[in-house]
Amino acid sequence: MPQNPPIIAGTRIGHVHLKVADLDRALGFYCGVLGFELQQRMGSGAAFISAGGYHHHIGLNTWESKGGHPPPPGTTGLFHTAILYPTRPALADALHRVLSAGIQLDGASDHGVSQALYLRDPDENGVELYWDRPEAEWPRTADGRLAMFTNRLDLEDLLRQRVG
Repeated sequence: MPQNPPIIAGTRIGHVHLKVADLDRALGFYCGVLGFELQQRMGSGAAFISAGGYHHHIGLNTWESKGGHPPPPGTTGLFHTAILYPTRPALADALHRVLSAGIQLDGASDHGVSQALYLRDPDENGVELYWDRPEAEWPRTADGRLAMFTNRLDLEDLLRQRVG
């Protein structure tokens, strides 16, 4: 692989666009459960949703997937979409929403740099809901490199952070 200079700081992933089998069902999950807001709907084929009025963080479409099935295990594709919450109480609220909707978690982890909840959307797409600790609190080795880990996340403790 050629050695290129690192990508410019401040570059970020702007949005993810998911193929779904049923647009209304997907909107029920992303808007009804997680609380994203519908920004634009294009008939029965696509919708664009966001947090805070951004044009879209997530695009959903049935253009090639209406009535389709999730890819079988052992195939390539998206592992999960990661949704970053600005505060730990906001992540606690997300956990409350998910549990109140009867959605089962696949896992919940403390990675040192972040705390994360793992689940699946109605189309079996992986979804990570997470909060980043302040960078000053990230675990590091003696020489300053990241020392991430995976420990069980205490969900009861997280829920106690929920405001409201």
